Amino acid sequence: MTLDLFAPALPQTALACGVDEAGRGPLCGPVVAAAVILDPARPIVGLADSKKLSEAARERLAPLIRERALAWAVAEASVEEIDRLNILHATMLAMQRAVMALALAPGEVLIDGNRCPQLPYPARAIVKGDATEPAISAASILAKTARDEAMRVLDAQWPQYGLAAHKGYPTAAHLAAIERHGVQAFHRRSFAPVRNCLAGAGTR
Repeated sequence: MTLDLFAPALPQTALACGVDEAGRGPLCGPVVAAAVILDPARPIVGLADSKKLSEAARERLAPLIRERALAWAVAEASVEEIDRLNILHATMLAMQRAVMALALAPGEVLIDGNRCPQLPYPARAIVKGDATEPAISAASILAKTARDEAMRVLDAQWPQYGLAAHKGYPTAAHLAAIERHGVQAFHRRSFAPVRNCLAGAGTR
């Protein structure tokens, strides 16, 4: 078989989509997922696992990803969904929503971690994929910056919880704030420290 040098290139929809989440561990707020199809013609220097990047680096890269990607989407699962479904299933739901919100249908979906949500596309889970697959790295950055912004907005309404600083994670300061000021609607009642506080047993 001869190679047709004038054959059309693969359509953009054949490109892989990277998916990652942010916010599985915190005691409050939604879990956020992002899906990104990068443009090979517009590479972005500096993509990496969002946890390995400084906040300033993430905030610099996020608008570049949104500008240069062929398609991107951010979605979430709410506190109520986390408490009803559990955090794993809520995470899969947020990932599914992000992929289905893309303006382009991906040829393959690359998921950070060891599980894939139900999708109408071929999907592959990659452990530590946010450190090895640029599209997953980009998704991790979008998910992390979107969730951090949500925590800053919440912090403006509830400054006594210090959410802008610890982003909802179970730090000593956050646990002390819950004990002092109580559990709010944005807290995940299915998580042990919050559940214990509601039961009068403290957060530990």
